[in-house]
Amino acid sequence: MKKVLCFSVLALTLLHAKEFSAPMKTYMDGLSTEAKAQNASFTGFDAKRGEALFFSQHTGKKGTQMSCTTCHSTNLKNGGQNVNTNKPITALAPSANPTRLTDVSEVEKWLRRNFNDVFAREGTALEKGDVLTYIINQ
Repeated sequence: MKKVLCFSVLALTLLHAKEFSAPMKTYMDGLSTEAKAQNASFTGFDAKRGEALFFSQHTGKKGTQMSCTTCHSTNLKNGGQNVNTNKPITALAPSANPTRLTDVSEVEKWLRRNFNDVFAREGTALEKGDVLTYIINQ
């Protein structure tokens, strides 16, 4: 009975596993290589670290306190609004917006801009990988 239950839980987990597109997997592999080069003890990206980073407050490039949730909201399945331009932002979660995290150049562009806006600096490979791992699982 326990074996059947364990197998059922594993099967359901695999059915709901989120995966990056092939180009995004290649991008993530590059981030992983870079993170490993920066820290030999790197063992992989972590959605929990990504979530903590996504929700963490920082003094942004304009000197105000903000986090990723300032524009993207706390529920990534909902849209948000850019606090600087007031333009609407479509849902960030791929489960709600299947076009998210599919175009590497768009992902790179927005990671660069958003890290600069929120953290007033470029994100590290570890930070980018963790945040993307968090987002893909939403």
